[in-house]
Amino acid sequence: MTVWWAIVITCAGCYALKLAGLSAPRQVLDHPTVQRFAALVPVALLAALIAVQTFAHGQQLHFDGPRAAGLGAAVVALLLRAPFLVVLATAAVVTAVLRHVLS
Repeated sequence: MTVWWAIVITCAGCYALKLAGLSAPRQVLDHPTVQRFAALVPVALLAALIAVQTFAHGQQLHFDGPRAAGLGAAVVALLLRAPFLVVLATAAVVTAVLRHVLS
């Protein structure tokens, strides 16, 4: 039953946070600092997610060569201005091939 209370409280908190964002005055939203923060936060969160998914295993740091190589291939594809699906496919193929070769 405790899990359900945690879910209900989390849902209520998310709803309250969304409501607070929707009811923020226009003056606050037009402030340059808020706009800069809103532009940079998704990039930072995505970078953190990529780092955690690439270099963590459970609660420990773990270097996985094929994952790191896939990330490197994705970076190269991004630098070559490849479309997003090509970037994903490149990372997946490089990771899969290295896992197959190294196993």
